[in-house]
Amino acid sequence: MLLADVAATSTQVAATRSRLAKRALLVDLLRRTPPDDVEVVSRYLGGELRQRRTGLGWRSLSGLPGPAEQATLTVLGVDAAFEAMASLSGPGSSVARSAAARQLFAAATADEQRLLRGLVTGELRQGSLDALLLDAVAEAAGVPPEAVRRAAMLAGATEPVAVAALTAADPEGAAAALASFGLVVGRPVRPMLAQSAPDVAAALDQLGGLVVVDTKLDGIRIQVHRRGDEVRVFTRSLDEITDRVPEIVAAVRRLPASDVVLDGEALALDASGRPRPFQETASRSATRDADVAATTDLTPFFFDVLHVDGRDLLDAPLLDRLAALDAVAGPLAVERLVTDDVAAAQQRFADVVAAGQEGVVVKASTAPYEAGRRGAGWVKVKPRHTLDLVVLAVERGSGRRAGLLSNIHLGARDGAGGFVMLGKTFKGMTDEMLAWQTERFRELEVADDGWTVTLRPEQVVEIAFDGLQRSTRYPGGLALRFARVLRYRDDKPAAEADTIDTVRALAGPVADSQDV
Repeated sequence: MLLADVAATSTQVAATRSRLAKRALLVDLLRRTPPDDVEVVSRYLGGELRQRRTGLGWRSLSGLPGPAEQATLTVLGVDAAFEAMASLSGPGSSVARSAAARQLFAAATADEQRLLRGLVTGELRQGSLDALLLDAVAEAAGVPPEAVRRAAMLAGATEPVAVAALTAADPEGAAAALASFGLVVGRPVRPMLAQSAPDVAAALDQLGGLVVVDTKLDGIRIQVHRRGDEVRVFTRSLDEITDRVPEIVAAVRRLPASDVVLDGEALALDASGRPRPFQETASRSATRDADVAATTDLTPFFFDVLHVDGRDLLDAPLLDRLAALDAVAGPLAVERLVTDDVAAAQQRFADVVAAGQEGVVVKASTAPYEAGRRGAGWVKVKPRHTLDLVVLAVERGSGRRAGLLSNIHLGARDGAGGFVMLGKTFKGMTDEMLAWQTERFRELEVADDGWTVTLRPEQVVEIAFDGLQRSTRYPGGLALRFARVLRYRDDKPAAEADTIDTVRALAGPVADSQDV
């Protein structure tokens, strides 16, 4: 298949805001894709290269040749070119990589160059998110969307599922191929995510009946797989960090199970058992530095179990899974309350916050583990309004902050590949944070008018705020009140930041009519 076919579809997808229209375009292309090209095409439609690192970046893409007039590049040829670039190392590799990139871009048309730039930088602005692509795969293959989503959950990736569904001879064969995906100990599955509620009462009202009130720990999400003595630890984004956290590996090896898959959090604790600052946990899990590892241990705590000694538990009710978790994890199980009483749940929330934790996650007691999606069975509640937003631009500081990049512009995802600005803030930034973000945002710079630096929308930041107001200044019609930075989220990509629909749901009737 020519890369021009993928580029044309990507351009058309980016040009429409209609999810139905986007899906129809994706379905059409997927049905025309030869079997050998499905893996790469599905990866490109999801906005990523197969190669995790190519050595190319925004600066590498400056000064490249102009576009070709005729389309000659093939999908597999382009994939092979990136594979060759990724394999380069040692003296002279940078020069060789730049030469290979120039050669590739010189052979690409204008549409193909746009696609290639987006794939290299990870910023393919087409609004084709993974959930939409999975639905398109289902329609193209003639199978139920639920079957595709579950297979992707268990595979931990979209491409193998797309290959299985789209290379089958008929819908029956596709359904059988999808059904063959199962939970494999040692292969990470996509984690279940939680919705948000403004308070505990709203969470209980949303779920109804008996609920489990889990402590929401202020750590990093981990998924741990053990088969015999082999233990593997994965992050929320399914990156493996096993060699960085030997203390977690040792703790899991002591558990009374031979094969087990656990979902939980890891965090650094002080001498009293209270969580240390999140940055310490994040830096500890992100480094192999022996000195850091020697001074900061991470403690794992688990709130769910997906498999125990040959028994898959994904579809079991939550209370059944928790019984299995207690039997396996013992004191490493997250503390919880099972109740249908609002007052008791609210008191539990107050106790958790007083102990220095983030809040609670209220869970339906009968809910299965709906991995890979923000399921209706889990609802998180924090003691303050918080959103994970994307930094769109940053302004130069003045006075004590002269020479630093300070006031950040905040945006929520609009659901179509773009972002909606909700306000600005320079509150909550420590001196260390200001120094860090000044360096970080220069790496993301795409324009600088002398005052405001426009950024590639990649950096996620967790923002606390006191409320929302209606606004005629911002296109979303809402603005944050008293926004302040809590932390930067290097563990979360921009594609998983909160949406403008989430913000509007939080606003509800409480947003007053005062313009800001």
